Amino acid sequence: MTDPRQIARRYAAERRFKAYGAAALAVTALFLAFLAVDIVGKGWPAFFEHHTTLTVSIDADKVDAAAPLKGDYDAIVKKAFRARFPAVTSRGQAKKLTGLLSVGAADDLRRLVAADTSLIGTRIDAPILLSADADLYFKGAGSQASAKTGAGAIRITAAGEGFALSGDVAGIAPGEIVRLNKGALRVVSVAAGVIMAEALLPPENLNEASAGSYDILTFRTPEAERRLSDQESMWLESLKDSGLVERGFNWRFFTSGDSREPELAGLLAALVGSLYTVFITLIISLPLGVAAATYLEEFAPRNRWTQLIEVNINNLAAVPSIIFGLLGLAVFLNFFELPRSAALVGGLVLALLVLPTIIIASRAAFRAVPPSIREAALGVGASHQQAVFHHVLPLAIPGILTGTILGVSRALGETAPLLMIGMVAFIVDVPGGVTEAATALPVQIFLWSDLPELGFQSKTAAAIMVLMVVLFCLNAVAIYLRKRFERRW
Repeated sequence: MTDPRQIARRYAAERRFKAYGAAALAVTALFLAFLAVDIVGKGWPAFFEHHTTLTVSIDADKVDAAAPLKGDYDAIVKKAFRARFPAVTSRGQAKKLTGLLSVGAADDLRRLVAADTSLIGTRIDAPILLSADADLYFKGAGSQASAKTGAGAIRITAAGEGFALSGDVAGIAPGEIVRLNKGALRVVSVAAGVIMAEALLPPENLNEASAGSYDILTFRTPEAERRLSDQESMWLESLKDSGLVERGFNWRFFTSGDSREPELAGLLAALVGSLYTVFITLIISLPLGVAAATYLEEFAPRNRWTQLIEVNINNLAAVPSIIFGLLGLAVFLNFFELPRSAALVGGLVLALLVLPTIIIASRAAFRAVPPSIREAALGVGASHQQAVFHHVLPLAIPGILTGTILGVSRALGETAPLLMIGMVAFIVDVPGGVTEAATALPVQIFLWSDLPELGFQSKTAAAIMVLMVVLFCLNAVAIYLRKRFERRW
């Protein structure tokens, strides 16, 4: 008779095992959730960009109607932007001011006028792209500030090159910025109830004195540690207060190639390069993989040579991907002298990488077909070849497709082999064919992650999100095909 204490210990052990399994799943889910939240939190701002609306004059002396694309739109945009801040007179300040605009700020205006030359000689309100630093400022990254309303009214008096503030000035400390009358004054010193300040943005309607309510702006990061100075930040605040800053979806991220400027960088060239590379990978690895699996599983004799081949295929499936990159470098580039950094070479290397996976998955799909299918076909007079290609292979296609898509998903996320064959080039233009210089999405992520600008950190996370969505879609297709064509025997 079984001891009740042994039964209790068995049940207790089973409960502990279930608890350990549940705890392992919970920890895994926690890490995955943390990873997803971190990536989405960092990458989500990259899907949006900020513009400022400027009234620009499309002067005929700057833009020729016969060749509108060659106009001096950069001068037009900078002139309109300086007109918003007439107090900016020195060359150094003007350079800082126009630095708040993207180096490609004039490109959107260029395309707008080229599409409608009747705009030449007119004044229009046009959206102008801001620089990455200005964009990050409005997104609250790098130079976050807190504002509080002043306790009452203060009086401003001109004092030499600066201003003296008096009245309800309690609680104002040096370094803080007082904003009133559409101006911004940075506190220099506080003594005997009088505050001396310098003008970052001159107040409006100021003769000898002016009074009014105010607010105090304090930056959490010292000016020396920020990308934008206090004055540049006040220029941006002035644009925002005037309602001239708009936030919109960053379509440029999906319609342009790489750039040295974070606000102009996009994924289109990398996406097209990945599509070309995966296309080459698929058209090479799928026929070869299925043919090899068909021969090994259905036609090859069972001897020492086929066993050696099977062992090598299994070993190749576990070889680090960088080894295939070295192989591609030695064979395709150095020996065959194929074009460097081309999707053709990348596809060939990745085809070698996923070929063992496709062969193994295809052989498993053949084994999953019941032997009775073969026997029935042979029993009604079909040849061995007819039984395989007319009956067994069609039933194995769902498993073959599933393995192929999973292999392609792995190839889409590979970086090391592509780095070895030179697909790490700076690609601005979208490649027009498989032999042109190209890069891939994982390589683009690698390149952006190595850049020091804050704007590229957000772009890197956003590109990871795009890559994960593509991989999830491919895996979803594999699951759908498996469920759609699954046969239960």
